[in-house]
Amino acid sequence: MFKKILIANRGEIACRVIKTARCMGIATVAVYSEADANARHVRLADEAVLIGPPAARESYLVAERILEVAKRTGAEAIHPGYGFLSENADFAEACEKAGIVFIGPPASAIRAMGSKSAAKALMEKARVPLTPGYHGDNQDPAFLATQAERIGYPVLIKATAGGGGKGMRRVDQGSEFEAALASCKREASNAFGDDRVLVEKYIVKPRHIEIQVFGDRHGNCVYLFERDCSVQRRYQKVLEEAPAPGMTPERRAAMGQAAVDAAKAVGYVGAGTVEFIATQDGNFFFMEMNTRLQVEHPVTEMVTGLDLVEWQLRVASGEPLPLKQQQLELNGHAMEARIYAEDPARGFLPSTGRLVHLSPPRESNDVRVDTGVEQGDEITPHYDPMIAKLIVWGADRRQALARMRQALAQYRVVGVSNNIDFLTRLVAVPSFASGQLDTGLIEREQALLFPTDSDVSADVWMLAALAELLLEQRMAGKKRAGSVAPDSPWYALDGWRLNGRAERRLVFRFGEASQEVGVEVVPGGYWLRVGSQRLLARGKLGTDSELQAQLGERRFQAAVVASGERRHLFLEGRSWPLALVDTLHVGGAGEEETGGLRAPMPGKVLALLVKPGAVVEKGTPLLVLEAMKMEHTICAPRKGVVKAFRFALGDLVSDGTELLDLDEVP
Repeated sequence: MFKKILIANRGEIACRVIKTARCMGIATVAVYSEADANARHVRLADEAVLIGPPAARESYLVAERILEVAKRTGAEAIHPGYGFLSENADFAEACEKAGIVFIGPPASAIRAMGSKSAAKALMEKARVPLTPGYHGDNQDPAFLATQAERIGYPVLIKATAGGGGKGMRRVDQGSEFEAALASCKREASNAFGDDRVLVEKYIVKPRHIEIQVFGDRHGNCVYLFERDCSVQRRYQKVLEEAPAPGMTPERRAAMGQAAVDAAKAVGYVGAGTVEFIATQDGNFFFMEMNTRLQVEHPVTEMVTGLDLVEWQLRVASGEPLPLKQQQLELNGHAMEARIYAEDPARGFLPSTGRLVHLSPPRESNDVRVDTGVEQGDEITPHYDPMIAKLIVWGADRRQALARMRQALAQYRVVGVSNNIDFLTRLVAVPSFASGQLDTGLIEREQALLFPTDSDVSADVWMLAALAELLLEQRMAGKKRAGSVAPDSPWYALDGWRLNGRAERRLVFRFGEASQEVGVEVVPGGYWLRVGSQRLLARGKLGTDSELQAQLGERRFQAAVVASGERRHLFLEGRSWPLALVDTLHVGGAGEEETGGLRAPMPGKVLALLVKPGAVVEKGTPLLVLEAMKMEHTICAPRKGVVKAFRFALGDLVSDGTELLDLDEVP
């Protein structure tokens, strides 16, 4: 077994590998960019070495630099994690030439499966079922458009070297094909350095089911059952679970055998995933093979009781697979939710900033949190905006779902926009709860997932006010303790006035709505008034911003986190980002409308889609930003004349920066 390994990755997966290596007594070397100097994986590793600037292509993707660090630190093997160099055949080959073990499949297997079109040709020879489509080398746009017509719309354009939803577009009619193809090729070139695509039939209401396979150097290969990854947005997985709902033993065996056949066809070694598109009637078609550990591997670990990273390390060191197929068993049900710094209400735009408050649910045998960040860390625009993976286990799907709902209700993040409220709604959607899954579920359930009702109940306003009053008491107590005159009446926040008790008011804002809460201090609590409703409130602020409250005859368990003017209230599985309004502040009505459009996130200007002087309608695409490896199209919010762009191609822009001037039509 290895004595020391280098982890050529960052964030959550680097921390995950370090955890298993430490349990096995293996020393670890982390590499990091300047943006990750204080990252969690750097703090956890036994050694850490700086490899370059923030941009991945100047740090985590520089194979020569990583190999040099491995040699210098005496690492015997390199674990690539997922993403970055994990599916780079040249890197795997370079490791072998340098006498360093690549903890993954041989370069030949990566090459065979690295091109989706070549992989499909290989699978056809191995008699693995394929989706109808064009998987050849001819990349002429006119030819590909002809192939799309032959296949029949809707079709899916997909980068041959892609993954993670990048370089993929569904096209429903011929008039959309040219623009979708150009966008796919741009995105694929930026993400993978290869703009080649394939075109295949888009299966209506498909399920995305993948099989975990494992091979060793002794000719053994097994499948560790399946994961259902159907719940997606923009072809990126949101929720994963194992086993797949409704899977019969016969279908599981057929898909498992097809996956093993696919792995054996390329002489596969290590952990890999064979992904299938499955129809609602039980047919399945090979989609691609990921020649690495998957983001969602923890659900397989939870239902098998195995450590897949340990298996990777043992296989890479030359050991045979720890178990044979007949020894593998499924136990219970597991689900994984990806916690991202993003804003679902704004098209899932990535969010950046400091994690002012980060409180995940308590881990146990049934609840697991895999993360690469801690409270106080930064989510930067340079990498994927994942905060954590939340994994739960239950004896059956119903229990796993209940535990997922409970764990999401306990997850609290302040400082960046995040998808926790969205995930909470998603797992409660009847179609998901009943296991009626397909890749269009999120789009189809828009009304439930993006409710327009934003009314704030009186309970929310009152709990925010109570927390504010208790916080004031706590601060006064600290000042009193450090004062030379602790008995001064100025520290008594009891509302005493010469001619009777006074009522004060607190004002909070949620979006465009604001509410005044009247406060009257009484012994042991407060009378709180919202509109015509008046209740006696009592409570206690605990550690980690916990709030135990009583409003009238009702008791509440909540949490309130103060950050600047913000008061983030967490109640019954939902968060309320309120703002405390300074009623003594006198200011203007706000900035005047300039007629421009602001960048919704930090990014790089990738394309200017219209020329200055053009008259555009509402919804017309104006420019394309690239952020966190994805393209985001900025569209006109109204009809107008594009007066001028404020940035050129390739320029970097900050969040909120004016991108262009859009004037009224004369």
